[in-house]
Amino acid sequence: MKIMILGAGQVGSSVAASLSREENDITVVDTNAQRLGELQDKLDIRGVLGNASHPKVLIRAGAEDADMVVALTNSDEINMVACQVCYTIFHTPTKIARVRAAEYLDYPELFSGDNCPVDVLISPEKLVTDHVKRLIEYPGSLQVLDFADGRAQIVAVATVEGGALTGHKISELRRLLPDDIEIRVAAIFREQKALIPSGETVMIPGDVVFFLAARGHILRVMAEIRKLEQPARRLMLAGGGNIGASLAGVLEDEYLVKLVERSRPRAQYIAESLEKTIVLVGDCADEDLLREENIDQTDMYCALTNDDEANILSSMLAKKMGARRVISLVNRASYVDMMEAGTIDIALSPQQVTIGALLTHVRRGHMVKVHSLRRGAAEAIEAVAHGDSRTSRVVGRAVEEIPLPEEVTIVGIVRGESLIIAHHDEVIEPEDHVILLVLNKAGLGEVEQLFQVGATFI
Repeated sequence: MKIMILGAGQVGSSVAASLSREENDITVVDTNAQRLGELQDKLDIRGVLGNASHPKVLIRAGAEDADMVVALTNSDEINMVACQVCYTIFHTPTKIARVRAAEYLDYPELFSGDNCPVDVLISPEKLVTDHVKRLIEYPGSLQVLDFADGRAQIVAVATVEGGALTGHKISELRRLLPDDIEIRVAAIFREQKALIPSGETVMIPGDVVFFLAARGHILRVMAEIRKLEQPARRLMLAGGGNIGASLAGVLEDEYLVKLVERSRPRAQYIAESLEKTIVLVGDCADEDLLREENIDQTDMYCALTNDDEANILSSMLAKKMGARRVISLVNRASYVDMMEAGTIDIALSPQQVTIGALLTHVRRGHMVKVHSLRRGAAEAIEAVAHGDSRTSRVVGRAVEEIPLPEEVTIVGIVRGESLIIAHHDEVIEPEDHVILLVLNKAGLGEVEQLFQVGATFI
């Protein structure tokens, strides 16, 4: 696929790195020559210097025959204009734009028809807000992935000493759960290596376990894999930017929320915009401020500023002073794994959250959800099975009959409102939503082909 990525910032660079590894023809456009040069040195891409919304720059980038444009510059307006230019002049089939300002997002009619023809709106801030909200809803989780509009979820948890299943076989989980709870342990990451588990696999402390279950059964299953933590009630958010303010807004009706913001004018604006959140003016790394605001009684501390170092340091300080659980927003990929190995419970990468949303629209076949796992090393995919046994490689076939690539497994099927655990003899029916775990991304091309409908396939 020929893809233009507009903007070589943190998100654009991460997307370019991910897509260039999948045999796509990638061109990146940016106004910063040094940044483009560094990207070209690391990746198999082409760089074009110039303003991403100018037609002549887009022509040099190959817009005339591009399959997709992904506009990820720091300017909403440039992203929107670039999509308009690609639609009007070049008739680019797929146009994706990052738009952050609520002033635009609150009026979806702007992006319909010929008005501002954006096929897919990406808001990293909203994606991160939703991601953090789910982590707060499931105390102890490391990642929560929705499938089939939330009817099924894959949740990652770390096993701990004292957990009911630590030191026991996965098959023993079945006897601990009620008969009406269906579960599949989809994967285990042990010392950064992925395992496709069987019933004989023994869980050990420190394993990161990904399991699939219906949304309403998640907490019950978590209680058996590890000691279930008390629900969060008191939250402290550091940083009143788009993410912090948005998260406070969606949480304040259910939790006791405090938000710390350094800028007094920004803090005043947030306080006037929200109804129940307590907004504090100050430095999130101020030990006296944290102590005065009872950080030792805080269930969840979320560092959400634009400064990686400030987020890391304030999270470490909050944890040291007694916060039960801390989440730190970290943009630099090199920091993420290093932080989670220490005192920070979850180091969250906005780029990885955003990449999953983008990959959904890059994949061939009808992929309705793509989630990036373990810093992009693996993926969880929701694909829709179309056609019939004559035109589809999956419909009408049992799971064991489907020629899946190495280290790719079908873990579940959502049929109507029900989640079905994918046993070897389960037959795929038309319009099933099939949930796959891809531990070896070299097989992605084969997975895409499996879910493409052919007119004469037999």
